[in-house]
Amino acid sequence: MIWIFLLFVVIFIALAFVLLQRLLGQVLKIWEVRMKSDTSRRLQDFFLFIDPSALWSGNIVLSVSLALITWLLSGLWWIAMIVGLLVFLAPGWIVARLRQRRLAQFDRQLPAMLLALAGALRAGAGVHAAIGQVTAEMAPPLSQEFGLMQRQQRLGVSFEQSLDDLFVRMPSESAGLLVSALKIATQSGGNLAEALERIAQTLQSRLQVQDRIRALTSQGKMQAWVMAGLPLLLLVVLNMLDPEAMHLMWFHPAGWVVLTVVLFLEALGIWLIRKIVNIDI
Repeated sequence: MIWIFLLFVVIFIALAFVLLQRLLGQVLKIWEVRMKSDTSRRLQDFFLFIDPSALWSGNIVLSVSLALITWLLSGLWWIAMIVGLLVFLAPGWIVARLRQRRLAQFDRQLPAMLLALAGALRAGAGVHAAIGQVTAEMAPPLSQEFGLMQRQQRLGVSFEQSLDDLFVRMPSESAGLLVSALKIATQSGGNLAEALERIAQTLQSRLQVQDRIRALTSQGKMQAWVMAGLPLLLLVVLNMLDPEAMHLMWFHPAGWVVLTVVLFLEALGIWLIRKIVNIDI
């Protein structure tokens, strides 16, 4: 009778393992497709054309390699898993940060571009010619985006559609004001140069207020990282002073639970402080 029971247990474990393997395989496949498409599209926004398959393979190899190195050096499998997971998720976070920085740089270049465009229009140039003149004198990313818009028009894309595509690539309020002004001017006419100058003045004032808010809230953001780093630094110092007392923290399940709670509270504290000091205008 006991052999029949053990046989059923073995069969159940085997079936559970197969189902878990298939489930993890499906989740990994979905994540692979999503990462390849999203990362490739975002990199194309930076005018970087990288093979998504090579990027995915390199990320897998790097994650596994760093996880194994961490395991060999520390002897702690859970730290190795955390390192591997962080490295695996790092490309998406890095690309998102680069996109955010590029969008902010585009917004900072836009007021000067609007003033130059208004000056070209007052000098008698048409809208398309003025955009071409101003784009040739600007630095990336603004020159890249408007250069792409002009190339789209040469291929037969309408001016309104190219403006919509520009707003899709640069989804900011500043770009939305510019796109709306240019579309209204081409459809109903009006003093476009004056409208662009007013928009440029509004954007400059908005950037000044944002810089002031960023300076006033920088201390709070720094306090968040300092307060989050102190417990982790204390763990390292205590481990150096009394390794035997800290042994259970690293090698016992109860210690792992405590570390998980600490890391969760650290992340929650950083998120709450950054939400408090983050002011959108």
